[in-house]
Amino acid sequence: MAIGEARFNRRLDKIRQLEESGVLKQKKKGSRALAKFKSNKLAVVGLIIFAIIFLACVFAPLVTPYNPETVDLLNILKPPSPEHWFGTDKVGRDLFARCLYGGRISILVAGGGALGGAAVGVLLGCFAGYKGGWFDKVTMRLSEIFMSFPQLILVLMLVSIMGQSTKNIIIIFMITGWGGVYRQARAAMLSIREEEYVQALHAFGLSDLVICFKHMLPNALSPIIVNITINVAAFILEEASLSFLGLGVPLAVPTWGNILNASQDMYTLQNAWWMWAPVGIVISLFVMSISFVGDGIRDTTDSSMQG
Repeated sequence: MAIGEARFNRRLDKIRQLEESGVLKQKKKGSRALAKFKSNKLAVVGLIIFAIIFLACVFAPLVTPYNPETVDLLNILKPPSPEHWFGTDKVGRDLFARCLYGGRISILVAGGGALGGAAVGVLLGCFAGYKGGWFDKVTMRLSEIFMSFPQLILVLMLVSIMGQSTKNIIIIFMITGWGGVYRQARAAMLSIREEEYVQALHAFGLSDLVICFKHMLPNALSPIIVNITINVAAFILEEASLSFLGLGVPLAVPTWGNILNASQDMYTLQNAWWMWAPVGIVISLFVMSISFVGDGIRDTTDSSMQG
């Protein structure tokens, strides 16, 4: 009995220590957030669809035995079959393989552009919202200039200036995508900087950079993460649009947009539906899944929607 009581007391002391350190509260908060996300059925479905498409693209060599660049003139414009799941194109290349390998580039371009733009927007927005003054005015006017143009028109203009390449498209998406994140980060900092804990940190003599990026930014991440998911979905569609017009990633590189670019003629649209329909469905499912996941993250982290 004495041994059992001693074990119980040790466990009780450990629980008290966890509560005092705040670790237990963080675990409970994380568990509640996970339960909230799981209760959103569309978010869960979106996460599953996203994971399937993303992992299939990443591990494309394990999913399909075909090379996306291999030409097979004996299998030109073959419809979907057990051998070629999405059929073949005008030179006999396997469209399923091209869809998976092309997804790598499309996701890289969209994700790289969204994350790069978010990094710039967060850096400028946090410092502008926290410090104010001339820096806030200059960056605010700059963001208004970029956001006053229709994004696709601005992207087309920058492509004509910088030229077509995967790296340039990522940079262009960064340039055109930072404004929304900047505004959200700035607004969050404006509302947080008057909090009591921020004033206390000032009193302790911490530097502005430490206060802004170490203590204030974590409390403003939720809307920023949601904005990043929205930008990824938008950039996937923009990359497909640009490549369809022949102005995106070079045509020699397989992307979802370049696959659609090969289906512009009326004969293909009417008689070779497998050249555009499967990849179009994949793009739609991927964009839809990102939107569902973003909505789930927003509902999970938004305090006004907590039950």
